[in-house]
Formats: sequence, C-alpha cells, structure tokens
Amino acid sequence: MELQRIGAQHPKIKQVLAIQRNTAPNPHKMIIAEGLWAHNLLLAHDAFIDTFLWCPEAAYGDEAHKRAVELASCAHLAYQVSERTLARISERDRPDGLLSLALLPRWEPRDVRLGASALIMVADGMEIPGNLGTLIRTLDAAGADCLVLTNRRTRLTHPKVFRASQGMVLTMPVLDFERVEDVISWFRSNNVDVYLADTDGAKNYRSFDYSGARTAFVLGSERHGIPRPWHEAGYERVFIPMLGSADSLNVSISAAVFLFEARAQKNHW
Repeated sequence: MELQRIGAQHPKIKQVLAIQRNTAPNPHKMIIAEGLWAHNLLLAHDAFIDTFLWCPEAAYGDEAHKRAVELASCAHLAYQVSERTLARISERDRPDGLLSLALLPRWEPRDVRLGASALIMVADGMEIPGNLGTLIRTLDAAGADCLVLTNRRTRLTHPKVFRASQGMVLTMPVLDFERVEDVISWFRSNNVDVYLADTDGAKNYRSFDYSGARTAFVLGSERHGIPRPWHEAGYERVFIPMLGSADSLNVSISAAVFLFEARAQKNHW
C-alpha cells in the first residue's frame, strides 16, 4: 500500500496535535482514534474518517496491516507517517501504527426516539472529560436511550472522553442543550418523569416505581450541584444512602446506581 508520506510540519499533524492537546477550536467535532480496537469501532459504526495516519513500522501483526488497507480506502484522506512523527502525536506508550481523525456524530432531540419506558440521564455542569467518558460508557451498559448535557464545561471531543467511554461516544446519543429550560420543555412534551439527585429533602431512590414510564435522572456537578431551574420545575428529589464517612459518590458511580435500579425495574429483573 503506497501512501503519501507526511512529517511533523504538515497541517494535518498540527491539527491532530491541537485536538490531542485540546488547545484549539474544533468546530467540526473531530475526535482522535488510536489503535486497532478504536479503528474497529470506527468501521463497525460507519464513522466518517476524515484522515487516516499509518505507520507500518509500529504495527503489530497481520491484522493491523489488513485493517490499514481497509481504513485507507474508506478515509477521506490517508497518509503514511514515520515512527518519530507517530510518537509525537500519539498518547500511547506503544502506539500500534493506526491513528485517525473522525467526525463525532451530531445528535438533535428529533433524532432520539423515546420508547414507552425510555431511560435518560442528565449531567449538568460536567467539567472533567474522563468522568464524561465514563458516564457515557455507563449509559451504554445500562441500555439508556440518551445522555443530556446542560451547562457543559468540557468538550465531547476531548481525547479522554473517547478513551474513557471505550468508544461508546460514537453510539450513545448525546444531546447538548444551552438552557435548562429547553430540556424541561422537551421532557414535558415527551411525558418524562424526572428525578433530581439531591440529598436536601429527598427520598431514597428505591422508593419510586420507574417501571412503566419514561424516566430521567438529573445529576449536578460535584462542585455546584443542581442549578435552581431544575428545582423550580417541581421534580421529585432522590438520594443514595451513604453508609460510611463519605457524603457522596463520584458522578458516574451515582449514575450507575440510578440507571441500573431503573433498568432492573423496567426489565423486571
């Protein structure tokens, strides 16, 4: 396979570095995928691959070489890079020769079809990319329908989001709202029962029946909690009992507790 060779000064390499370091605007919502498992996900989910970078010297085994041929044929652009250039742009200790820029799917509320017992998680004020990625992975594991973000303070395109989500950011619908009021309106129009994760005046999360309705849980940031507009909407408040000295759980762990309780009820486990 013959590809044009490019070096560290090529604009595409500079673009990869900017996205890797999260230092420049990313209006097209490009993400970085590294390694065989990540590229298998890109291909399995028909992701649009803008640029494929291939370093045959760093590849392990025949599978990587076979996948490189497939990726080069379907990518918009494909180049070959040296091990030195790959080491410059890779976040891995031992890169395996495959790195791509791919487009993150864009989701709108109209794209998400909510079933009669849909399960939704809202994360307000999310600011740590690794937590966001883990949250997306948790939603996927629980069979949730979508993640809603409000007052977001980290980019979905941050490399840590892709890695922590194990690539599930490619498949889990993520709706990004600028205003809490717009989410509340969307929930009301779709008859969604909403529960706020808040210890103040709340009831045990296992006190409610989530089995027969569309259900959404709202988690606030660990620093600021849930903003006032959510409370003003009059939703039920729920809490997870803490039996030790800690007063709360990490946001993704809290999400797992709520989601799997609701899923257990909806699926009659």
